[in-house]
Amino acid sequence: MNLAAIATTAVVLGFSLGRRGASMQRTKTTCSASRIPPAKPVPSISNGPFKVALCQLSVSADKQSNILRADQAIRAAASQGARMVVLPEMWNCPYANDSFPVYAEDIEAGEAPSASMMSKAAEEAGVVVVGGSIPERVGDCLYNTCCVFSTQGNLLARHRKTHLFDIDIPGKVTFKESDCLTQGEQGTVVDTELGRLGIGICFDVRFPDLSAVYAARGAQMLVFPGAFNMTTGPLHWQLLHQARAVDNQVYVACCSPARNMDASYQAWGHSMLIGPFAEILASCEHECATVMAEVDFDQIVERRTNMPLEKQRRGDLYTLVDNKAQH
Repeated sequence: MNLAAIATTAVVLGFSLGRRGASMQRTKTTCSASRIPPAKPVPSISNGPFKVALCQLSVSADKQSNILRADQAIRAAASQGARMVVLPEMWNCPYANDSFPVYAEDIEAGEAPSASMMSKAAEEAGVVVVGGSIPERVGDCLYNTCCVFSTQGNLLARHRKTHLFDIDIPGKVTFKESDCLTQGEQGTVVDTELGRLGIGICFDVRFPDLSAVYAARGAQMLVFPGAFNMTTGPLHWQLLHQARAVDNQVYVACCSPARNMDASYQAWGHSMLIGPFAEILASCEHECATVMAEVDFDQIVERRTNMPLEKQRRGDLYTLVDNKAQH
């Protein structure tokens, strides 16, 4: 599989974030035109209910072993009826700034054993693979990148983490991805055989505007590979992902690595699939596990009919306009 060729021809509904001109005119907006530009409709793709699997993988310093475990997990999930398989953030390497350059792959040059495995497994197992994330090398830059593959093994999209994980809670946790990684400059909404997905990575979930843009572009499921830590995980992991689901009336899938008590960075785990009414459809604890549940995108239509938030949205109130005080 020529990943470089696929990457240049993939169809992605990408967009730049926050490039609004300063000269935008102020207009009167009614509830019937609650977004400017208006939201795009949910795609008409209807496959009926299907199973989604979240593979909470053990990650070691042995890259080949990590790749083998991920390959086996994808195929095992497919054999159990999954049609979409999601992997965790940084599943092919330890989560550490000194690991990212060593394990990074050049997807555009085709020097990417992790990406090649995902492409082959997606094609042979006949599943959509949302490939968690791996460190990606592009020239002198490193990115935290999620690859999405079709059931034919084609690379549909790459999402580069747009909000880097820089945190300092004294005595608890300190990490600064920006010491090593470069932030992505685009959001990613991608059409798959099963529906339209909005892709984020870990820290991206903390910024509700990104999820709202995805929903406005017709995303039916938001997928967040993530590796929350033992400080923020217990408080924020479930809270944030449920909030993004209920805010936007969409499905949310969040997939973590399993916890490794010997690692310098310990992941919270607790991968889960959440419905458009913020209901937990499936979840696990911190050990290695595959979480599987059924998704039915018709539920989005039902929830939005019962509670039509999009029609009630007051777009005329949500644009910040600074007015000079009148003296």
